[in-house]
Amino acid sequence: MRNGWKIVCLAAGVAVWLGSSVAIGAPADPNAEAGAAGGGAIPPINFSSVQGFATWIYQMLVEYGLRVVSAIVILLVGRYVAKLLSKLLAQVLVKAKVDATLVTFVENFSYTGMLVFVVVAALDRVGVQTASFIAVLGAAGLAVGLALQGSLGNFASGVLLLVFKPFRVGDFVEIGGVKGTVQAIQIFNTVLNSPDNVRIIVPNGAVTGGSISNYTINGTRRVDLTVSVSYEDDLKKARRVIESVLAAEPRILAEPAPVVAVNEMGDSSMDFVVRPWVKTADYWAVYWNLTENLKVALDEHGLTIPFPQQEIYIKTDTTAAAALKSA
Repeated sequence: MRNGWKIVCLAAGVAVWLGSSVAIGAPADPNAEAGAAGGGAIPPINFSSVQGFATWIYQMLVEYGLRVVSAIVILLVGRYVAKLLSKLLAQVLVKAKVDATLVTFVENFSYTGMLVFVVVAALDRVGVQTASFIAVLGAAGLAVGLALQGSLGNFASGVLLLVFKPFRVGDFVEIGGVKGTVQAIQIFNTVLNSPDNVRIIVPNGAVTGGSISNYTINGTRRVDLTVSVSYEDDLKKARRVIESVLAAEPRILAEPAPVVAVNEMGDSSMDFVVRPWVKTADYWAVYWNLTENLKVALDEHGLTIPFPQQEIYIKTDTTAAAALKSA
């Protein structure tokens, strides 16, 4: 900023010095004065002498110097204001707890946009026809937008994800038809690690265009199991055995209370639903442990886990059977 003001002061000083030197050393020319008084054209400059060259410089500075100086002032002040406003906007977004990636992008984008307006204003002050320049910029922006239509859609979706935060880094989610742990939320795509440690990159358009399942955000999950016993078994005994297995598992939460209920009379079994609640981090460990312990406990208490059975009856003609036997 200091260098800019130095340039402005230097240009103004040169204009004043040249103007004063011309005013002091210029010979009296009645014709020239009459022409100037009558509003006529500036007489041709004699470049054969230093005085003539200085006169030409003075006239150029009178005509264009103020415009150039004002354009420089617009550039310097506009640049300072654009940087100040973009930083204020970034501070507002930080206080609103917007994602750091989006804050940096918005700050840079807003600064660049305001700087473009400042440059256009400075060019217009100098005398450059900016209407055609703005039209070219608009046409170029339209062409780029059409060429990058898919990327811009992903970009808009990325902004929505960073603003509304349906999931965060570290959450286990199902998005775009795939499941995994979120590693990064970027402007154009979201990066996941699958349970078998495969890196998956999902375009943000596919994320916001479909359903989002976040398995981590609520902190707890329900384990859903089905336990089947034979029709000949004692249902009350089976319930007591299942509840004792649940009570022995310390990772099951007391609230909400586990649910053990007869859900269906199947083709070959009575089916219990077993639904305890656990912390999200304990889900799979509890799921696998309960599946094993329930089987062991049912066997130890003489309860049967039936498998599907079918009874087949063969009906034969008694006359044909007797003929076959006599043959």
